[in-house]
Amino acid sequence: MRVLDLGAAPGSWSMYASQRVGPIGRILAIDLQPIDYPLGSNVTFLQGDALALQEPALATFAPYDVVLSDMAPNTTGFSHVDEIRSADLFMRAVDVAASLGCRGSAFVGKLFMGATFEQARQHLRERFNKVRIIRPEGTRRRSVETFLIGIERK
Repeated sequence: MRVLDLGAAPGSWSMYASQRVGPIGRILAIDLQPIDYPLGSNVTFLQGDALALQEPALATFAPYDVVLSDMAPNTTGFSHVDEIRSADLFMRAVDVAASLGCRGSAFVGKLFMGATFEQARQHLRERFNKVRIIRPEGTRRRSVETFLIGIERK
């Protein structure tokens, strides 16, 4: 399997994916922030803006079986602004997944709940056959973070 991890720092998703895909799988992890510890021999890390990189860099192991996005905007304290910025990051990550994912691939992305949620979910539905919503057990009750999963890229 090949995995693209957008917004990879601090590295926990990449470490998990590294274990799941095994020694012959490949993960490309990208983040603005450095990751200061080893992620696994099957993980390649690029420091930079995942959505500003040229496609050849993003396509290092493409087509991908899974695209992960744990990206979140720097919060402003204004929930409406933060939700819009989160939705923009989410939808741009969905577009990357649709462009670089293989047919039948999956996408998992973080999104702040708010007025833009339905628009973001529709954006995902247009590119994937099935859409699921997950709120991990470890998420704080007051958190607005949720994850949308796209299954079977069209």
